[in-house]
Amino acid sequence: MAEMDIGIRAAVAAERRAQVALYSSLSEQDWDRPSLCAGWRVREVLAHITMPFRYSLPRVAWEMVKARGSFDRLADRRARIDAQVLSSAQLWESLRDNIEHPWSPPGGGPLGALSHDVIHGLDVSTPLGLDDAASPERVGMVLAGLRPKNVAFFGVDVGGVELRATDIAWSHGSGEPVQGRAQDLLLLLCGRRIAAGRLEGPAADRFTTAA
Repeated sequence: MAEMDIGIRAAVAAERRAQVALYSSLSEQDWDRPSLCAGWRVREVLAHITMPFRYSLPRVAWEMVKARGSFDRLADRRARIDAQVLSSAQLWESLRDNIEHPWSPPGGGPLGALSHDVIHGLDVSTPLGLDDAASPERVGMVLAGLRPKNVAFFGVDVGGVELRATDIAWSHGSGEPVQGRAQDLLLLLCGRRIAAGRLEGPAADRFTTAA
């Protein structure tokens, strides 16, 4: 394994450890709070994150058939079902017991695994007001690995805008500046609307919700 991949795998494990700590601190009320993923509570997000640990490849293939070939449909259906049948403790234990799991999304490699975990971690920590839960270093690794096709996948129009992180050395694009913490800029690029006041700059209103 290349030295860079080893470093990213270490970051994946560190991210999962941090999320184990986060989930272990939540009340049952917190588990049922909305996440940034439309229609998913905190528990659906963790059900989705841990699905690769709990499902074999043949099981995924069968679920794809039932979802008529749509992974998005599969992911949404299974997250809702699994969040219903598995307790908070079972979901948390599935993450705790798989910190070193080698799963990566198809074609994504270790960076894809890190991106998946970091982004969905923010989908939970941000609406819960846990702004210090995310590691700026690991968020920076994900941002540094983004390519135009990744941004295009989420359908976010960042034309004419320069995104500038205020907590790490990172920027993207050119034009009117939009500044904010790296974690908020990552969520912006992933198609999440950012709460008013978290971004600054002339074009910030393009990407924020009303106050």
